[in-house]
Amino acid sequence: MHLSDNMKGAVLMMCSMAAFTFNDTCIKLIGPEMPLFQLLFLRACLTTVLIYAMARSMGAIRLRLPGRDWALIGLRTASEIGAAYFFITALMHMPIGNVTAVLQVLPLTVTLGGALLFGEQVGWRRMTAILMGFAGMLLIVRPGPEGFDLYSIYALAAVGCVTARDLSTRRMSRAVPSMTVTLSASVGILAFSAVATLGETWVPVTPREAGLLAGASVFIIGGYLFSVLVMRVGEVAVVAPFRYTGLLWALLLGLLVFGDWPDPLTLTGATIVVATGIFTLYREGLMRRKPT
Repeated sequence: MHLSDNMKGAVLMMCSMAAFTFNDTCIKLIGPEMPLFQLLFLRACLTTVLIYAMARSMGAIRLRLPGRDWALIGLRTASEIGAAYFFITALMHMPIGNVTAVLQVLPLTVTLGGALLFGEQVGWRRMTAILMGFAGMLLIVRPGPEGFDLYSIYALAAVGCVTARDLSTRRMSRAVPSMTVTLSASVGILAFSAVATLGETWVPVTPREAGLLAGASVFIIGGYLFSVLVMRVGEVAVVAPFRYTGLLWALLLGLLVFGDWPDPLTLTGATIVVATGIFTLYREGLMRRKPT
């Protein structure tokens, strides 16, 4: 059966989201048994080696880049480090479905950030969707004495870091290979966690934890690889909404592996965030197709 480019892109996007969510599940399973920075360091060791080997085989390592691009790569790498720290910390203390639901607000924050920082045009329809999406996010994190805690703040901080990461990626020139950017981020996390782990007491790695670390590394590499391939097929407006399948995976794995299921208010908020995000991506697709 022949698949259209859009269908291929949709399948690749769903595979990418599944891989990232399985990585999150492996990390959450390890979490209670291992200090955070030891976990980050060991995973970064494996992923950096794998990404380097993959980038070399693709001929996708390019070091002679303009200074502006290197500055943006540095900003993106710093944002990736912050995102990894905040997200994994939140993941250790919150249900995986809740953390993933918060991250679904990213298309909205990136659109808003592009408008505020780069003067990108955002019409009243998309701005209304952004405001509604933020209202849905508030239903998930529930600011107040009962529903809001430090780890909700960490999840929101992860959103801020990933937003900065994606906005800096948008400003890079086309001469920068995606795998060079990915390798730089992995090396940055490796260096950061290597320094941070000096203040921790390491624990022995059991065979179970070693297997989960290996699985996490393979899954996150798969997520990166599929996300790179997605950019080469299909229309962004058609393919991008399939990123929300990551939330379905998170809900399913949260129930099957951890016995967690979000309450009705959280599910309502997640539905609002996903619906407004899909609408925003749809409107962006329409704007791109308009003649200039």
